Amino acid sequence: MKKIYLAISLALAPQVLATELDPKDDTDLPDWAIENIAPMHDAVSEWVTNSSRSIDGFFGTEESMEVDNDSFLRISQEVDWSDPDGFNAKTGVRFRLDLPTSKERLRFIIESDPDETAGTLSEQGTNRIRNDQNSVGSTILGLSKLSKKDKTEAWNLRAGAGVKVRWPPDPYVRFTGERLWDLDSPWQLESYNRASWFNKEGYSVRTKWDLGRPLDENHHLRFITNVQWQEEVDTLEYSEGVEINQLLGSRSVMRYAVAAVGRSVSDPRLHDYYIYTHYRRNLHRNILFVDLIPELHFPREEDYDPQLGITLRVEMMFKGDLNFRR
Repeated sequence: MKKIYLAISLALAPQVLATELDPKDDTDLPDWAIENIAPMHDAVSEWVTNSSRSIDGFFGTEESMEVDNDSFLRISQEVDWSDPDGFNAKTGVRFRLDLPTSKERLRFIIESDPDETAGTLSEQGTNRIRNDQNSVGSTILGLSKLSKKDKTEAWNLRAGAGVKVRWPPDPYVRFTGERLWDLDSPWQLESYNRASWFNKEGYSVRTKWDLGRPLDENHHLRFITNVQWQEEVDTLEYSEGVEINQLLGSRSVMRYAVAAVGRSVSDPRLHDYYIYTHYRRNLHRNILFVDLIPELHFPREEDYDPQLGITLRVEMMFKGDLNFRR
């Protein structure tokens, strides 16, 4: 069951790939690299933990020092190459500050690449870099109010608001709802829905339905449906994808996927197909991760001629509440 959970964890939350490992087998880094990384990582992680618990204690109760706190800081560096566009590079930051004991159950967010700036479904693909994406201009600062409901028992609803970092500031409002159903074993169905408004880009609505089941101890199957509308694009988009996630070991997972993307309701047609693999490796003790994502697109506007792309991404997680071993 632990192996199946690992495969699902990559499918549902790719930023996390964690398991209990022998201290001798939980890193690919040499000793000199660990000695340089550990002090910096521990100092930043301690700051994340102390900040979240101190602020939570100010707005909440004394239990803030005891309850679980899901605050984290994630920093990533990504290099992307594609057949038509050449090389691009991007630094990503996501900081989530949870206040679980505050009366309103608040969450403070700094996010460099929110869903609303990811572009069309075809551009999103495997989260490759867009040519027009500016890491500063697409960063948001905001607060959201969390639901106390478990999404396996009822709809988990939350509302948030904030600004996009630019001048003049670009305010936004968003509403999110999630639900997870256990169907006839071993199938599960998850729904993720978001409606947003940005002062500059206007309205957007997106919904994702994810149906999946384990195939065996090391493989997990998913069928993913996305529907999206953005005021800037002003057309309904939809995609259908099939994925198989394979557990390669205690610290590695591979995803194999194929998807088709379509547009319009009045004149529906498919305008992009793509296939990709996604290799993810836990390089060091649930702190440092690497992703390698080659993909092949067949866009309608290019007469379905194949276009190759590849992404290399390195991420570092700072979460002081985790029990990191040195």
